[in-house]
Amino acid sequence: MKTPSFRNRSADDRGFRLGTGFFALLVVALVAGIFFELFRTSRLSIEKFGFRFWTGRTWDPVSGDFGAFPFIWGTLYSSILAMVISTPIALGIAIYLSELSPRRLRTPLAFLTELLAAVPSIVYGLWGVFVLVPIVRSLQVATPGWMKKIPLFSGPPLGVGMLSAGLILAVMVIPFTSSVAREVLKAVPSSQREAAYALGATRWEAILAALRFGRTGIIGAVILGFGRAVGETMAVTMVIGNNPQVSASLYAPQYSMAAVIANEFTEAADNLYLSALIEIGLVLFVITVVINACSRLLIWSVTREAAAKTPKPAATMAFAAPTGGGK
Repeated sequence: MKTPSFRNRSADDRGFRLGTGFFALLVVALVAGIFFELFRTSRLSIEKFGFRFWTGRTWDPVSGDFGAFPFIWGTLYSSILAMVISTPIALGIAIYLSELSPRRLRTPLAFLTELLAAVPSIVYGLWGVFVLVPIVRSLQVATPGWMKKIPLFSGPPLGVGMLSAGLILAVMVIPFTSSVAREVLKAVPSSQREAAYALGATRWEAILAALRFGRTGIIGAVILGFGRAVGETMAVTMVIGNNPQVSASLYAPQYSMAAVIANEFTEAADNLYLSALIEIGLVLFVITVVINACSRLLIWSVTREAAAKTPKPAATMAFAAPTGGGK
């Protein structure tokens, strides 16, 4: 009587394993299908321009000359700038909500922070146009003359430009990074903080110990925010200036890959123009995959380093010790 029951359980386990494995493979197949379709529909541009498409700085639909480097530069520049601005703020919010906030304020503040993630991108764009851009323009006008000679702060006081794009992206990614980082800190065992206090640590030093314990998850939270910033479209389109140039200036109008696809896709009058726009989507897809792969390697290296520094249990070391004293 026990054997059929055991066989049924084995069959159920096998079916469950195959079913979940199918869904996992479905995700892989979906990603591969997206890549294949983007590659197939951008073949015309790939065959004509090759790798020069990645490094070219000219975007001229009239003459049929296309280069995506200004858009790659604008995407990465605005995203990195947003992470430089947002990461300290997001980690500060996470630390306050998980370690320092009074209990009666913790839930309302967490709710309000996460509510920022629910605001539509177009609303952020309108806020950027009517509020953020005038503030940035006033900041440009108030910039001293000697500072404007520095390439980082050169440019006309237009308001729209890289700084506006970086600021609006920073506001948009803060709820993602802070929410994940807060959950990571909440998952840190209380024994870590208690051990720090037992050794005479201050509250700040105990928080640092918790941050170090959860650094892998915090790195993942930052990378999640970075991926969110790279793919943002509408809000950036409304404040970045949409000028395909490569400039180090925070005040210069520039362009991003998602913005050029959104602005010009309906204007593509010939197959080469359309193929070039789709290849920009392919480039954005590849960059996103590379960023996620690098983040996984970084997290893996940090986890491996932490595992290497963890001391072995006494029992394991006793078994591993050589037994040569019985001669």
